Order: sequence, then structure tokens, then C-alpha cells
Amino acid sequence: MKELDPLLHNQLRLSIMALLIANEQVSFNFILEQTNASRGNVSVQISKLEEAGYLEVEKSFVNKKPLTTMKITPKGLNAMDTYTQALKDYLNL
Repeated sequence: MKELDPLLHNQLRLSIMALLIANEQVSFNFILEQTNASRGNVSVQISKLEEAGYLEVEKSFVNKKPLTTMKITPKGLNAMDTYTQALKDYLNL
């Protein structure tokens, strides 16, 4: 059996990736609302996913307020596909 990607085998990182698969682009605030995690924890997990090349982060300003948005990369999509297939294999689905 394939090993589960340890980067994705974390509840918050997996939640972030699932939100990115379901939405073309999401904001930092949207992730906060959907996960109920702290700003610091979300920020750390986004950084880890970005460093791995699983998502891209874009920082901009809207009405002089900072806006951080993310979108999943092809590498991130592939990682999620591999992860979900490994889970199915473990569960014999």
C-alpha cells in the first residue's frame, strides 16, 4: 500500500486543501471561517503547503485592506489525488 502523505495527513492542512479543491480560489478569511482555526495556525499551515508547492499565495490590497488569496497548484491536485487513492486503498474501497 502507498504511504499517506504526512503533509496532508494533518486535519487543518487537509481541510485547507479540500477547500481549495472545491473552490477555484479562496481567501485567508474564508479559510478562517470554514475551519474555525486560529489565524496563527492557519498561517503556519498555509506556509507549509506553499513551501511544498501544493498551493500558491497571492497578497494584494482591496480598499487599502490586505487580501491574501490562495489557489491549488497542479502539484497540489496530484498530491490530493494520490492521498485520496491511498485512503481508498487502506479502506478497501
